[in-house]
Amino acid sequence: MKALHRNGLVGSMGRVGACGDNAAMESFFAMLQRNVLDRQRWTTRHELRLAMVTWIERTYHRRRRQQRLGRLTPIEFETINQPVHAA
Repeated sequence: MKALHRNGLVGSMGRVGACGDNAAMESFFAMLQRNVLDRQRWTTRHELRLAMVTWIERTYHRRRRQQRLGRLTPIEFETINQPVHAA
């Protein structure tokens, strides 16, 4: 809580024992830490931010199955729904 307050952030307030709502975000942040944060030491916040955004856009979003796309990844969805061009 001190770290949150020191950085001007507010923690989420949920019921005690309601872990289901945090499970997806905890999984995401564990993957982010393993694949970006722990890979190297970043010299600036800007470099770290760029690495995080790049990982999310190039890797995470392209592999994650999405409910709105019928449990397909964005790449699978685009491949299936791409119009066929005549040669």
